[in-house]
Amino acid sequence: MLWKCSSFEFDTRVPVIMGILNVTPDSFSDGGDYLKPADALSHAFKMLEEGARIIDVGGESTRPGAAPVEPEEEWARIAPVVEALAREGVCVSVDTRHVKVAAKAVAAGASVVNDVSGFRDPAMRALAAAGDFGCVVMHMPGTPQTMAGECQYNDVVNDVRDYLCDAAAALEAEGVSRSRICIDPGPGFGKTPKQTIELVRNFHEFRHLGYPVMAALSRKSFIGYAYGIDNPQDRDEASAAEALMAAELGASVIRTHNVAATTEALKNLRPYVVLGLGANVALVADSGEEDEGKIAQINHAIGQLCQLPDSQIIDIAPFYGSEPAYYEDQDNFVNTVVLLRTGLPPKELLPCLHAIENSLGRVREIENGPRTLDVDIVDYQMYVVDTPELTLPHPRATERDFVVKPLEDILPGHILADETPISAVPEDQRVGRAWRLDVR
Repeated sequence: MLWKCSSFEFDTRVPVIMGILNVTPDSFSDGGDYLKPADALSHAFKMLEEGARIIDVGGESTRPGAAPVEPEEEWARIAPVVEALAREGVCVSVDTRHVKVAAKAVAAGASVVNDVSGFRDPAMRALAAAGDFGCVVMHMPGTPQTMAGECQYNDVVNDVRDYLCDAAAALEAEGVSRSRICIDPGPGFGKTPKQTIELVRNFHEFRHLGYPVMAALSRKSFIGYAYGIDNPQDRDEASAAEALMAAELGASVIRTHNVAATTEALKNLRPYVVLGLGANVALVADSGEEDEGKIAQINHAIGQLCQLPDSQIIDIAPFYGSEPAYYEDQDNFVNTVVLLRTGLPPKELLPCLHAIENSLGRVREIENGPRTLDVDIVDYQMYVVDTPELTLPHPRATERDFVVKPLEDILPGHILADETPISAVPEDQRVGRAWRLDVR
C-alpha cells in the first residue's frame, strides 16, 4: 500500500526508515545534542545518507513526566531545521501535538504531522482535512505528564487497536484520505514494559486495520527492561533487532535514532509468502461436526509449516467454508490463509509444501477434485514467475473467493507481486463462494 505525504509517496511493502531528530534540551536519550541548527542539520543529512527517507523533527520532549513546552518556544526550536530540510527537498515530519506548531511546519514545507496525542484535538483534525500531509496517529492515554499513571487495560492489544481504529476513522470522517494515515501503537506511552512487549509482539494485529503501521521502538524503556540495558544510548543494537522483528510482523515505517544500525538489521528482513490452505476430505472425523476433521488437518499442516527452516508464521486468517470451485461434485471446503516470512526461495519452498500435502494423504487423481489438504503459494513478495513448475502470483488468486476473503482479513488492500490488487475481481464474479466459520 502507498502512504501519501504531500508530494511524497512511500510503498510500504518495503520498510520506510524515519530518522529521529530531537531539537530539545531534555529528550530521554539525546536531549541537548542537536540544539544548534547546524548540528541538527548535519545529523539529519547523515541519517539520510545512512538510509532514512523521512526526518522526524521534534521540539518538545514527550518522555514520561516531561515539562510541557509552549507552542511558540517549540516552533522557535525547530523552525530553522524544518525550513532548511524542506528547501532541500527532504520529506520532513514534525513531531508535535500542538496545532499551531503543525500548521507552521506544514506551511514551511513539512510533509508529515506525527501527533503523539492521536489527532484528538478537533483543530488538528481540521488542519489535516485542509491539507495533504501524511498523518501519524499515535496511541497515548492522557498526556506525557499523566500517562505513566494510565496503564490500565482490559487487553492492551485489543484496547490500543480499537482506539487507533476509532482515531483513524475520526480523521477519515473529516475528509482525510485513508491513504494519508499511518498508525502508531505508542510503545512505552502509558504502557508498562510488559504491556509494551505484548504490544510489539502483536504488530500484525494493527496491520489488520489496513493502514501502514509505525514501529517507534528506538531506545525505549521496554528495551532496557527486556535486554537489561540501563543507558538508552546503549540500546541501539537491541533497538535494531526489535525493528527487524516489527517489520517481519508487518510494521512498515520504522522510527529510529540510529539509522545505520537499523538499515543494517533490515537487510535480514525475509520476504513474505501468502499461502492458501484448504481441505474437504477428513481422514478422521473428530466429532459429529462436518468441518472439524478438515480444520484438524489444516491445523496439522500449520504445525508442519512451523518446522520449515528459516521460516516463521506471522499471521493466520480465520477459517472460511466455501463451495467447491471448478469441479462441483464434491463436499464443501474449509480454507484459511497463512502469512509466512521465509528465507526459502519459491522453488525450494514448493517441494516442502508438497511434502506436507503428501503427509496428509493428498491424492491427485481428479483435477481440482477432493483433497485431504491443498497448500498453494498465492503470492511471494517480489517474485513474478511463469514456469511449468510454478506460476507466481497464483494465476487464479483474485478469482477465488475462498482466498480473497481470508487474505483481506489479515492483509487488507493487499497488492500481489505483479501489482494486481487481490480484490481486482468483484465478489459476484469470483468462484468458490466463501463464508466465515464461527470457530474459536
